[in-house]
Amino acid sequence: MAGHIQDRWYKTETTADGKTVRAKSDRHGTGLRYRARYIGPDGTEKSKSFPDGQKRVAEKWLSQIEADMTRGQYIDPRAGRLTVRQHAERWLASLTMDPGTFVSTEQRIRLHVLPHLGSRSLDSLKPIHVREWLRKLQDGGVAPAYQRVIFANFNAMLAAAVDDRLIPYNPCRSSSVKAPKLEPRRIVPWRAERVLAMRSALPERYRSVVDLAGGCGMRQGEVLGLAADDVDFVEGVVHVVRQVKLIAGKQVFALPKGGKTRTVPLPESVARSLEDHIAKHPPKAVSLPWRSVDGPPATASLLFTNVGERAVNRLVFNRLAWRPALDTVGVPRGRENGMHALRHFYASVLLDAGENIKALSEYLGHHDPGFTLRTYTHLMPSSEKRTREAVNGVFEDGPKADDGPTTAQKP
Repeated sequence: MAGHIQDRWYKTETTADGKTVRAKSDRHGTGLRYRARYIGPDGTEKSKSFPDGQKRVAEKWLSQIEADMTRGQYIDPRAGRLTVRQHAERWLASLTMDPGTFVSTEQRIRLHVLPHLGSRSLDSLKPIHVREWLRKLQDGGVAPAYQRVIFANFNAMLAAAVDDRLIPYNPCRSSSVKAPKLEPRRIVPWRAERVLAMRSALPERYRSVVDLAGGCGMRQGEVLGLAADDVDFVEGVVHVVRQVKLIAGKQVFALPKGGKTRTVPLPESVARSLEDHIAKHPPKAVSLPWRSVDGPPATASLLFTNVGERAVNRLVFNRLAWRPALDTVGVPRGRENGMHALRHFYASVLLDAGENIKALSEYLGHHDPGFTLRTYTHLMPSSEKRTREAVNGVFEDGPKADDGPTTAQKP
C-alpha cells in the first residue's frame, strides 16, 4: 500500500528497559483519529484524515490512491479546491481562439456562470448544482438558443478541468443534466416582393446590400467588408474573404465566420446593381485592425461606407437604416426579420430551382452540408413532386390517353 495510516490517538514510547509500548497521545479522544499519508507524484506528502472507527475506510482510500497512480489516473485531492471563478480565470487566459469569439465566451462566463457558481469549489460541484443553474437561466428569461451556447461554454470549461486533473468527472455530462432544448423554429423565407420593398425603403447608398445578401447569400459583416477587388465581373463570381466584425464595440477586419473563405456565383442582375452602385459611390480605402482590436492594420477598398467614408458599423446600420426600412414596409422588427432573412431568401430560391444541398452549403459558407440540410430541409421540393415531374417529362410527349403507359402495345 502506498503510504501508511497514522493513529493520532496513540504514540509509541520506549520504556526504561528498552521496550516499545503504545501510549495515549495528547490528542486521545479528540479530533479525527486516522491520517492516511502518502507521497504524491510531485514528491510532496499528501494526507487525509478519518474519524475513529474508520480505519478500514482510510485503508481503502489509500489503496484507491495507489491504484490511481498506477493507472496514471491520479488526481490531487486538493486540486479541486479551486473555485469555479479561479478556474474560469485560468481557463480563459489559456484559450487560443478568434478574438471576437473569446470576447463573447468571456462575457457569457462572467455574466451567466460566475454570479451563480463562481464561489463554489470545483470538487463540490455536482449535477444538481448544474441543473439548478440551468433552471435559473430559464427562469431569468434567457433565450433557449443562448442558454445552449452558455451551457456549451461551461461544459468546455469543466472538460478542461477534467483534462487538467483538477476533478475526476464533468458534472455537465451527467445523464441527469440535459442541455437546454431549442424552441422549434421553422424558417419562413421572405417572398421576393418583400425583398424588393426592403431594397427600395433603404437609403440609396445601401440598396445594393440587399442584392448581395439576397442574391449571393452573404452575411451582413461579409457584405460590409466586401472590397472592389473581391468582385470578378469577368468570371461572374464574388470572393468572400473578409468581414467587418465588432469586438468589444470596436470594428476590425477578420476572415468570414469560422475562418472559411469561399467563392460564390455573381448573378448578372446583382452584377449590374454593383456596377451602378460603384458608379455612384466609388469604393473607399478603409483601414482597420486585423482580427483583434490591437492587430496590425489592414486596408481594403470597401464597396459600402458610411457618409463619413468609414466602415459601416452594423449596429448603427441596423438602427438607422434597416429597422426604419422594416417600419416603412410594414414588417415587424425582430430577430427573424434581421438582415439574415436575406440569406434564408437566397437559400429558398436556390432550393426551389433544384440546387443541391452541398452546393448551397458551400455558397452559404456553412461548415457542414448536414447543418444546411437540417436548416432548410422543409424548403426542399417534395419527393412526390419530383417523381410526378420526372414521369411527366417522359410520358407527356408519348402516347395519348388511349395508349397510356399501362396499355399493351400491338406488335
